[in-house]
Amino acid sequence: MAAPAGGPPPQREEPQLDEMVDGRGRVRPHWRGLLGAYSALGYPAVAERARRLDRAFEEEGVATVLAADAAGTAGPRTRRPWRCDPVPLILRAEEFEGLEAGLAQRAQLFAAMLDDLYGPQALLRAGVLPAALVAGNPHFLRPCRAPAPQPFPRLTFYGADLLRGPDGEWRVVADRCGGANGVGFAAENRALLARVLPEPFRAVQVRPLRPFFDTWLDGLQSLAPPGVDNPRMALLTPGARQETWLEHLLLSRELGLELVEPGDLTVRDGQVFLKTLRGLRRIDVILRRVKGEQSDPLEFNAGTGVPGLMQVLRAGAVRLVNAPGSMLVEAPGAAPYHAACARFLLGEELRLGALETLWMGDEESRRRVQAEPDAWRLRSAFDPAQPVALGALDVFGARGTTPPWMVAATRPMAASGAPRLMGERLDPAPVLLRMYLARDAGGAWRAMPGGLAHVLDGGDTIAGPPARRGVAKDVWVLAEDGGDILGPAAPRAATLPIRRSSGELPSRVADDLYWLGRYLERLEANARLVRALLGRLLRGAALPRELAEIRALTRCLHAAGLLEAEAAASPADGTALPRALMAAAGAGGALSGLLEMVERPQAAVRDRLTHDMWAAFAQLSQEGHAGLAAGALRLDALVEAMGVIIRACTAVAGIAAENMVRGGAWMFLDLGRRIERATTTARNLAHALDQPPRRMEAGLRLALEICDSALTYRSRYLATIQPAPVLDLVLADPGNPRALGFQLTAVRDRLAEIGGADDALAATASVLAARPQRLVDEVLMELDRDAAAARLPDALLALEHETAALSDAVARRYVSHVRARALDEVETGGAA
Repeated sequence: MAAPAGGPPPQREEPQLDEMVDGRGRVRPHWRGLLGAYSALGYPAVAERARRLDRAFEEEGVATVLAADAAGTAGPRTRRPWRCDPVPLILRAEEFEGLEAGLAQRAQLFAAMLDDLYGPQALLRAGVLPAALVAGNPHFLRPCRAPAPQPFPRLTFYGADLLRGPDGEWRVVADRCGGANGVGFAAENRALLARVLPEPFRAVQVRPLRPFFDTWLDGLQSLAPPGVDNPRMALLTPGARQETWLEHLLLSRELGLELVEPGDLTVRDGQVFLKTLRGLRRIDVILRRVKGEQSDPLEFNAGTGVPGLMQVLRAGAVRLVNAPGSMLVEAPGAAPYHAACARFLLGEELRLGALETLWMGDEESRRRVQAEPDAWRLRSAFDPAQPVALGALDVFGARGTTPPWMVAATRPMAASGAPRLMGERLDPAPVLLRMYLARDAGGAWRAMPGGLAHVLDGGDTIAGPPARRGVAKDVWVLAEDGGDILGPAAPRAATLPIRRSSGELPSRVADDLYWLGRYLERLEANARLVRALLGRLLRGAALPRELAEIRALTRCLHAAGLLEAEAAASPADGTALPRALMAAAGAGGALSGLLEMVERPQAAVRDRLTHDMWAAFAQLSQEGHAGLAAGALRLDALVEAMGVIIRACTAVAGIAAENMVRGGAWMFLDLGRRIERATTTARNLAHALDQPPRRMEAGLRLALEICDSALTYRSRYLATIQPAPVLDLVLADPGNPRALGFQLTAVRDRLAEIGGADDALAATASVLAARPQRLVDEVLMELDRDAAAARLPDALLALEHETAALSDAVARRYVSHVRARALDEVETGGAA
């Protein structure tokens, strides 16, 4: 009987090999050191460490993804697709060496197949490989067949998914040539596991992962175009909204590569450049983590990518690894022909076996599958991760919607079981192992001494789940006493000149940092307004002075978009205003929306944030959403939530001030904060001072509260409230970080640092920075200073609009496009 649609067929009952225990119930020798370390700790303590490991992943952001884009989505803001089991999968040194040799041979084979299939196609001409598996494969990118004056290696990184069968032998389930994901997660697993559970690492000699990344990086540097001694390298990612973003971020950090998106790159004069604030910077080597068909919209149909990239690749002015079209050789339908291809291209027999796979385009293979349909698992002939939703008989019958030549059939195999921590005990669970190999500077293939193991909770041992979901396990390769740890040769790069310039910041990153600063400041400013309003509403009957303050605060919140006009005009002692504030805190409300606005650019610039800053942002998101959810139900909880948000925003600002180097990243983050604080301060002070002269004291008290300056004022002037000293403190005092003039002066300084002292934008900011002092001087010149203060709102609103116009000019100048003069500032890099 055929398998039910959408699910794997029943597997034959086979004994599952246990990775830790042999057939006589004894612990295998290479597991004894780990179990001894766990026994010494005690399994309750190991379980507690596992909980700490989960928390560590949460803090690093590995276990969370961005919230849904749709506004108003109810429910939890994050989900947890990922966790690391504290019990690793252990491989003996000799076993790893055998796997490395077998996988290196497969990598060499696939590199040769790519060169042939995108070149002379001798495999097709000789009938070694059916033409339908190439011509009909959607990953066969015909533009990649165009002749290249400069030959380039198409495959320099390779991954493979493996299972160990009941006979103890490892077999390949799927080959990953397009760009195997998970290598960054593997490094993160190792780092966090060693931090939380250091005792096993002292009891067991484990080969480190760092030499592999050094070797890989050296291999990437060796790919540089001729004449480039110190190549500029980048990792090309589709962007922060993709689920693989964090993997790309972790990998770029391990290799020290610039993390770029397609829009960050441009092709000019036959070369690829990164758009930065100071112009264009040449890129020589690109580690590709976008789909091949999304590399160049001029030659592929995806509509995304870097226009002209393929032409530059063919000319040899840039190296793109792995090359577009490399997913072609991942096709499961080609697996039955790998042995013949190896004999034809390499003159060798394959050393490492694979799961038995048949291509349904072959008549004899179809008959075999039809004879026992329940014994085979169907999947796409072209995509190793895509199953076929129909049973075998459906595919071959009249009801089939998928032509047989597009289908492959693989015979399932019981995967070996590795110990997994369940509570305070170890239980075996089937695992899939993903290993990674990179081509070193000498052209040899080197395997990472480890990898990423994945617990197969769903039971599907064929396609294999994505490495970024579910329960993962670190993979330990035991080190032999006296064994050599291979690393790269001595550095080839020329001596680096000292640089302190901030011009390398990509324009997109500057944009994200600028708006992150603005949104963060906007969230804090509005939280202060809401807290101030709630403090007055919860006191009971309001005095006339407090009613004036409440009206000013509701005008501020309406101007900020947190209150509708009707709610802002409602009586202070009614229910409409409290209900509107709680609605703003609820799902889809304005306050929740502000917190989401902070989260969006924050994820996109994570590679520019220190660990402490990222942890502070994570705390802001988690505690902020939790507090707002409670505040949507109770006013007192909303007051607490505003305090949490204000403290978290202040913590982020403090960490940025102390931990970020005063370069481009800090400049644009601070520039965004200062411009936003200047506009909101000017607007809020205008509404606070919008009082009749005889009631100006209420407006002045509120101005001090809005600018968080009441304590400073009391220390200087005691309890007497007068317009001139209040306005001097909140408008012009150069030592008050909440004063309007302080913000505009900081904006002037940032723009001067970015664009130069004679920059036009800095000059405009300098004019604005002098305005607050003039406003204070005008008040000082009047005899009736209350009346003079009452005339300030129009001037403050005008200053707000001028600051907003300056913000638009900054965006046009620095973050919307590369300046016109960028072509005159091209830096080619490499040898002089």
